Amino acid sequence: MGSNSSRISDLPKNEYLKKLSGTQSVSENDPFWNQLLSFSFPAPTSSSELKLLEEATVSVCRSLVENNPRTGNLGALIKVFISRTKELKLSAECQNHIFIWQTHNALFIICCLLKVFICEMSEEELQLHFTYEEKSPGTYGCDSEDLLEELLCCLMQLITDVPLLDITYEISVEAVSTMVVFLSCQLFHKEVLRQSISHKYLMRGRCLPYTSKLVKTLLYNFIRQEKPPPPGAHVFPQQSDGGGLLYGLASGVATGLWTVFTLGGVGSKAAATPELSSPLANQSLLLLLVLANLTDAADAPNPYKQAIMSFKNTQDSSPFPSSIPHAFQINFNSLYTALCEQQTSDQATLLLYTLLHQNGNIRTYMLARTDMENLVLPILEILYHVEERNSHHVYMALIILLILTEDDGFNRSIHEVILKNITWYSERVLTEISLGSLLILVVIRTIQYNMTRTRDKYLHTNCLAALANMSAQFRSLHQYAAQRIISLFSLLSKKHNKVLEQATQSLRGSLSSSDVPLPDYAQDLNVIEEVIRMMLEIINSCLTNSLHHNPNLVYALLYKRDLFEQFRTHPSFQDIMQNIDLVITFFSSRLLQAGAELSVERVLEIIKQGVVALPKDRLK
Repeated sequence: MGSNSSRISDLPKNEYLKKLSGTQSVSENDPFWNQLLSFSFPAPTSSSELKLLEEATVSVCRSLVENNPRTGNLGALIKVFISRTKELKLSAECQNHIFIWQTHNALFIICCLLKVFICEMSEEELQLHFTYEEKSPGTYGCDSEDLLEELLCCLMQLITDVPLLDITYEISVEAVSTMVVFLSCQLFHKEVLRQSISHKYLMRGRCLPYTSKLVKTLLYNFIRQEKPPPPGAHVFPQQSDGGGLLYGLASGVATGLWTVFTLGGVGSKAAATPELSSPLANQSLLLLLVLANLTDAADAPNPYKQAIMSFKNTQDSSPFPSSIPHAFQINFNSLYTALCEQQTSDQATLLLYTLLHQNGNIRTYMLARTDMENLVLPILEILYHVEERNSHHVYMALIILLILTEDDGFNRSIHEVILKNITWYSERVLTEISLGSLLILVVIRTIQYNMTRTRDKYLHTNCLAALANMSAQFRSLHQYAAQRIISLFSLLSKKHNKVLEQATQSLRGSLSSSDVPLPDYAQDLNVIEEVIRMMLEIINSCLTNSLHHNPNLVYALLYKRDLFEQFRTHPSFQDIMQNIDLVITFFSSRLLQAGAELSVERVLEIIKQGVVALPKDRLK
């Protein structure tokens, strides 16, 4: 590109790019490379500017695709980059700004070219382009060392070994981003790849020994959230806050990959892109997730997934079993803190889900923490702002709650954590509430939102499953949480009656007109009755296991006791209604004995006295 290129629009006319992509071969030792790599121009800061860059350089890339089989210039560029990276650590220590700047620019060009090559050709063609050397037309060096493998090993070494300083920050970001671009091959295949070039190079051969070191480095990049160096500390003119042009290119690719990896790409709303304070942390996280979600090769498991499943806390001195490959240790406290702080992005939520689901060491550590509110509150905020989140983010937050509520210790401890002034909960002022009660409120709100908007059975089932997991351990429920449980049941009851009425009317109408197809009310009724049964089971579980801890739920139950009348004799609910009916009858009689015009305080007092008097063996 040369030092004289200052605008994207100048790129197609740039003499150095023309020479790189032209018909003339350039040897690795030619002074041309120093001229090509001495460039700087303002980085695009939006998708439209990124598109301009691709449009400006497409003629250069196509020319290189056409001429590279004869010139081998792509291979020469990569060899120039690889030879320079061998001196990067020394250059960083010696503060050799110019050398690092030019090496960064070489990688920048390689990544831009790689993105176009991956978009426009098959993997077989891509591999061939890495083998072409300066030879007669149509031939290539089949005995030469594998340049693509060498490039990937070089990138891994750069990410893991080069110290992160102000002058190396940008090239570290570019190295991570280039790997994301390399892994984007999956985007151009409808079927899941099991024999791609990523499987060939990243799961075996020279790259394999770097597995645990790469995963550990990417995790620490996420943990540390290192910001880009301030203006003046760069080795080349300051670029955008987003982390430079290549960051934008790879981020676009990663966003596409991201859709593939989260529930098949089905989303109700595009993810809002928050302002990134640490491009390196964000790109490292995206690369980590892409590596973790690579499918197993036909003859080898995914080593990056193995590393994520098995790493341990630095405080854990027990030896690793010999059967566990790619094992390493990391500071769990630092990782926990970073996960708590970063849950505004769905990729950080996916990392949390991945670790909780796949790494037993992490799950045990998190469930033993005494400050679980730091993790649970950001997850509840995601669910609370369901209208503003894409469905992937909401689903992941919900599954995380589901995993956590499978643990009895968690279900007990959340009712012991008292929170003050939850400002983001706007339906009601909550000056003091337990974490458990807040969790119930948010999950019920998600169910009600789903009933009126998205009507997603999957979301319903998982919300109710989380409540069911917790129900036996409900303790000292906040009066508002108790009210919302019964209010949700009231809403379901009304919906049940409405569908029942529609089904009856539809059946009458069908007797007079056999031509009109009937809506499937029977299916709707089955779904609603299934949800009602789950709600009754949740209430029943609480009454059976912790009646004496929940006077507010008994109060709410008595206040709305008429709701349950129709379900006493319903064949689908008779069994589950026995305990609820017993509690309503027992406490109603005690209130009747106490007289009329009772205050709320007096009713609660009678309930607390009644709980002691009610024989536990009567509840089944």
